[in-house]
Amino acid sequence: MALFSKLRERLFKSSSRLEEGLDAIVEEGGEETPVEAPQPEEAQPQPETPVAEAAPAAPEAPAPVEPEKPTRSLLSRLTGAAPAKPVVRRELDDEMLEQLEELLIASDMGVDTALRVTANIAEGRFGKRLSTEEIKTLLSDEITRIMESVAKPLPLYPKKPQVVLVVGVNGAGKTTTIGKLASQFTAAGKSVVIAAGDTFRAAAVEQLQVWGDRAGVPVLTAPEGSDPASLAFDAMTQAEEMGADLLMIDTAGRLQNRQDLMEELAKIVRVIRKKDETAPHNTVLVLDATTGQNALSQVETFQKLADVSGLVMTKLDGTAKGGVLVALADKFGLPIHAIGVGEKIDDLDAFDPKDFAQALTGLTDE
Repeated sequence: MALFSKLRERLFKSSSRLEEGLDAIVEEGGEETPVEAPQPEEAQPQPETPVAEAAPAAPEAPAPVEPEKPTRSLLSRLTGAAPAKPVVRRELDDEMLEQLEELLIASDMGVDTALRVTANIAEGRFGKRLSTEEIKTLLSDEITRIMESVAKPLPLYPKKPQVVLVVGVNGAGKTTTIGKLASQFTAAGKSVVIAAGDTFRAAAVEQLQVWGDRAGVPVLTAPEGSDPASLAFDAMTQAEEMGADLLMIDTAGRLQNRQDLMEELAKIVRVIRKKDETAPHNTVLVLDATTGQNALSQVETFQKLADVSGLVMTKLDGTAKGGVLVALADKFGLPIHAIGVGEKIDDLDAFDPKDFAQALTGLTDE
């Protein structure tokens, strides 16, 4: 099953909130409008077929008159189809726009993004009557437009080893994301080395070793409590000696309001650059979708200290705050390398803006 088939199934909290909200908005001031039945195709003239002459037929007796049946449209009688159900539509006015803005903000899309999205939806459509499905389509198209420019897989460079520094707050899913990415790059024929830079938490090292065994990837470790910057430096040397294509460095989870931990991250970057002034070649920030708008402040803080080059968002299957990814794309424009919707190896994949927008809005791609 493709990732975004799972996404449509699992991103139910955000999509159901949007869908229920849109239904309520349209029904509040809407009216039922009949659906126009499609017109039957005109019968094509048939070529004349010559027939043998025959004697004039005797006049036929008049056919008996049948009792009148309940009226149905001509097309429904010809095709046997049931009459189309009426659709509720509401005029797009100032009140409806304000309600749409509030709904998008409640879905964690952020005030600025919600205002921009609704303004674009209203352009050229103000005063027109729209159904829920039509609004969902417009909303999905607008979200897709915002996110198309940021949908970029993690870039690969000829530099060996390519150093990928993975950062984020506690519990965001960094360790799991590293394991999944390492497994996928290995399957694609790349040689990968993992450095267990979270030297303060033994469980993180053990988790990485499990993923390393599963993917056939070596995991470089240091004694508990060691300096993570020194480990990162030594790991670069070992990865270079091994001829690895990629070195993925895990880091300890840290809160963006803990200045001491953030300074430690800045030290890791400084030490890495002593070995290779172009490193880290990628700094990937892993975000937990359940944090909602707090993800925006995380991006701002980590950008200042670690020069974040791209994002991975996890746990989209367990939140009603999926709209925050739209706000992140709109505000920062950072590449979104992948999203996660579960714990299995195939629950992390490249980000597809159209599929995400349809899953978020509950739109079915017919």
